[in-house]
Amino acid sequence: YTHVTPPERGAYVAALSEGQEERIIAIGRWDVIPGQDSAEVALVVEDDVQFRGIGTSLLEQLAVAASDFDIRSFEAQVLSENTGMQGVFESSGLRFTKRLEEGIYQYRIDLTHREEFAKRREQREHVGRSAGVRHLLQPKSIAVIGASRDPDSPGGAIFRNLLRCGFTGTVFPVNPKTGSVAGVMSYPSITDVPGDVDLAVIVVPAAAVLGVVDDCARKGVWALVVISAGFGEIGGEGTRREHALREKVLAYGGRLVGPNCLGIVNANPSVSMNATFAPSFPPPGKVSMGSQSGALGIALLDYISSMNLGLAQFVSFGNRADVSPSDLLEYWEDDIDTRVILLYLESFGNPRGFTRIARRVSRLKPIVAVKGGRSVSGARAASSHTGSLAGADVAADVLFRQAGVIRVGTIEEMFGVAQLLAHQPAPKGNRVAIVTNAGGPGILAADACDSWGLEVPQLSESTQATLRGFLPPEASVTNPVDMIASATPDHYRQAISTVLDAPEVDTVVLIYIPPLVTTPEEVAAAVREGVTESGVDKPVLACFMMARGAPPELKLGEGRYIPSYVFPDDAIRALAHASDYAEYRVAPEGKVVVFGDVDADGARELLRTGVSDPSTGGWLAPDTALRLMQFYGVPVVPAVQARSATEAAERAAGLGFPVAMKVNSQSIVHKTDVGGVALGLRSKTGVRAAYRRMMGSIETAGGGATDGVVLQAMVPPGQELIMGMSLDPVFGPLIMVGLGGVEVEIIRDVAFGIHPLRDVDPAQMLSQLKGQRLLDAWRGRPARDRAALTEALLRFSALVEDFPEIEEIEINPMTVFEEGKGCLAVDARVRVRPVA
Repeated sequence: YTHVTPPERGAYVAALSEGQEERIIAIGRWDVIPGQDSAEVALVVEDDVQFRGIGTSLLEQLAVAASDFDIRSFEAQVLSENTGMQGVFESSGLRFTKRLEEGIYQYRIDLTHREEFAKRREQREHVGRSAGVRHLLQPKSIAVIGASRDPDSPGGAIFRNLLRCGFTGTVFPVNPKTGSVAGVMSYPSITDVPGDVDLAVIVVPAAAVLGVVDDCARKGVWALVVISAGFGEIGGEGTRREHALREKVLAYGGRLVGPNCLGIVNANPSVSMNATFAPSFPPPGKVSMGSQSGALGIALLDYISSMNLGLAQFVSFGNRADVSPSDLLEYWEDDIDTRVILLYLESFGNPRGFTRIARRVSRLKPIVAVKGGRSVSGARAASSHTGSLAGADVAADVLFRQAGVIRVGTIEEMFGVAQLLAHQPAPKGNRVAIVTNAGGPGILAADACDSWGLEVPQLSESTQATLRGFLPPEASVTNPVDMIASATPDHYRQAISTVLDAPEVDTVVLIYIPPLVTTPEEVAAAVREGVTESGVDKPVLACFMMARGAPPELKLGEGRYIPSYVFPDDAIRALAHASDYAEYRVAPEGKVVVFGDVDADGARELLRTGVSDPSTGGWLAPDTALRLMQFYGVPVVPAVQARSATEAAERAAGLGFPVAMKVNSQSIVHKTDVGGVALGLRSKTGVRAAYRRMMGSIETAGGGATDGVVLQAMVPPGQELIMGMSLDPVFGPLIMVGLGGVEVEIIRDVAFGIHPLRDVDPAQMLSQLKGQRLLDAWRGRPARDRAALTEALLRFSALVEDFPEIEEIEINPMTVFEEGKGCLAVDARVRVRPVA
């Protein structure tokens, strides 16, 4: 429970649920020291709950809250014998100093250097979240509350699935209306069940769920799966009921999957738990899956059962009242049974948290995701270039890319990638050898490689010579290797072994069309032998182009297979995703850059006073917006303001001709549309004439209120780019860079990044632009200053990070000059929360 009364005081209160009552067990608070940027902090934790991390958690929350109010340090007094509280401060990861005065330690805790603090906080969060999911997926005893004698009802099916699939623990049916379910004695309430219960699966009407949860709390059941529907998915009363459910479970320290879900599965033989009402129970394997859709989950479990894939765990998280995809990632990161993680998502709860966790997990294990709802209607209307270019699905796409998540478009594609990464090593490069007994499919595979950015290199002379030694003269041995229709199983064996050994090859794709001379089983066995003989750690993919699918002879042993696809396109697409993922894993992780030369106080004051007229919707004047950039070290073209033709002429002379003149207006977004821009003015006479012409044009066009003009010196020629930020209501700030100028919305060559940008992000964003070569040397034109542009982007992101009141911000154009000569922001727009 949180109570913050800024800026003088902040406090957090921890309470423990005891039946229907709550008891305050800890309080943490800070009080600002007058005239300082420091606050006195104090923590009190009840004796019977000490050494459980409560004090540490309170300090974490207090530190984050205090930093939001510009408190730069905490001061605390701790008795020398209070080693527990000393440990809280000293193990937090925050820098501190302490001195002993008359038996009391005087602590000063620095809140400005928080890298180690963030790491330790993340580790503590990981341990806590992972433990919660472990209780759900590795129970020793399960109660099905709402178990039914009707085997076709959800409660009846779940209870029977637990029995049928061989759950290794104890299962208790709970149903007050019957004495037994499926021959097992039933109990009227969870509180009547003898002994401990680790997991409760709740399948009762929605209106009865909260009462059942109270019973679980009294029984001490900490892990819950609520199958019942009738919660947030129906809105109104359902939403209120879901909120009450979540609060009730979290108040007594439980963890909850659902509500409105299919259930959970752990296929490991040591657990063998099928706590779902799905008819399929997949064989054990190395793939774990989370699905937001319960109905789709039934199909997913059935599909995975039909493939050579196998399942480790499955969680249908439904409405996600508590356990989320992030929690599952935390657990699966350390789970030895999980090699590949699959997710079906329709929405994000906490995108920033998901990104942070997925970035870490994807370095260890591939995450493959399908995101439903690509075209969300009613996207927020925006008045800037940046807002109009940030489409409904852009944020999700950027989040997945920056977090290393493999995003696929379909369920079939997701399983295609999973097949490869679950059974084969990730490719170490993008060079593909194609081995086939038919020329046409080989050509199609080579074309698919080209379209997906994979290379089909010509094989070396030594590799070709080896192939010629055993293949018929009519065979083609360059790449694709076409062994022709008469190819024998032994040809496949030798060819696979040969190309795997070739240093110019990173992956082998074999294609088999069933001819009359061989059987699929013989070829599959020969391929397996060729892979085994080579012993090279490179991925091998197969295409057995026939209706009955891949032969079982493709099994390599130890639960590994050579993945097989029906068509070459499917194999190459899966390989392309795996290749991109492999490249991500070895790329530098990057970090957020902290600039020590920014003037945050000056920027804060400017933002506080910059919007004087509420009718402008919070937009700063153009010259004010440029001054804001300067506070954070973003290079700008200085601007001066004038409110008459005569003043404009004098100011222009002071700048030095030629000059540019733009209307100064907080309400006019696109100045060129109303004649609000004049360039290359070379005299006082020209400036006066342009001023009068501009004001007349704006008045005729009905462009809106103006406050004179802004004048700037003309900048040398350079490459015009745009950078901006649009505030997505779910994902938060999106940072954009792209080709700029007035044609930006026509060209639409832009790339987005999730904020805050890391030092590696600008280069990745620029690499996505179709026109990125305009920054390189070309036909005698020197290369542009990428280093200066990169720094400007990172400083721009730092400004956005420090001032959440900025709702939209854009620089257009940002003119980038040749290498070593920097870049300059020519025009800027900033919108902050409107002043009341």
